[in-house]
Amino acid sequence: MQIGIANSLNLEKRSGVEEYVYQILRHLPMVDDYKNHQFFYYQRDNLKWPLKKMWTQIRLSWELLKNKPDVLFIPAHTFPLVHPKTIITIHGLEYENVPEAYSYSERLKMRFLTKRNAKIAKKIIVPSQFVKNDLIKFYQIDPKKIFVVYHGVETQKSNLKIQNENLKLKNYILYLGGYHRRKNIESLEKAYEILKNKYNIKQDLILAGADKYISEEEKWALLKNADAFVYPSLCEGFGFPPLEAQSMGIPVVSSNVSAMIETLGKSALLVNPKDPVEIAKAIFKILNDENLKIELIKMGRENVKRFSWLKCATETLNLISNP
Repeated sequence: MQIGIANSLNLEKRSGVEEYVYQILRHLPMVDDYKNHQFFYYQRDNLKWPLKKMWTQIRLSWELLKNKPDVLFIPAHTFPLVHPKTIITIHGLEYENVPEAYSYSERLKMRFLTKRNAKIAKKIIVPSQFVKNDLIKFYQIDPKKIFVVYHGVETQKSNLKIQNENLKLKNYILYLGGYHRRKNIESLEKAYEILKNKYNIKQDLILAGADKYISEEEKWALLKNADAFVYPSLCEGFGFPPLEAQSMGIPVVSSNVSAMIETLGKSALLVNPKDPVEIAKAIFKILNDENLKIELIKMGRENVKRFSWLKCATETLNLISNP
């Protein structure tokens, strides 16, 4: 089968969606069935296009008109005007769940594109049952064409040796992720004030992520040495950072909403993300109770075993090659 894969994202600076695309492209060649198909990769660097916008709608559409594959896989929402049988990955409908975190124009654009993509696609891959339920709830998409394929989680960095002495920090609570309003950093900052004023903790609070770009080495170094990892996001379709923290043996406090309930379960302390007092209490429990910390680390390491990039790539290729 001739399989086309289209990507218009910059994979050098990776947040959640970019990480997914990067790992899928990296692991598909490792799947046994890969050699039985012919792959065409459509990316900005191999399909030249002088304009910043409309690469997908015009340039990719033209390429697909000339050389039409049997099926097209789009791992990140981008849907060309001209297309063969198409399978897409929809990562989440956060703008529907937390509309106050988005402008009216943002919501309108994302709603139109995502609903259109979901209706047209032959199959839809989603990273959680939560996203599948959202597509059915908000857009009345046929559940028979929605397939849950969990993302993977990097685990081999748990034995990371940090070369940069400046990265060997100690005594801190870590947040790693974006700085979008949906990520709810304000509640974490309020919780930290409570921890300092009421509980007199010695730890600093470090906020790091893709919006204030850090290198891969810095990211994993910060995860490795944290006393606790906190993720107060108001909505996630999957949620990489808390799982990455668990893979490094760090106890996690996370929101008790959306896909985090599904991906973390009892392996983390789940809290109301809008309640700074509850967030502060959960963090203090980890800092003050060594037995709880040890148990969360143990359950976290066990939890991340559920999420494999090779398994994700294998299930994805199976869906693509049987459209």
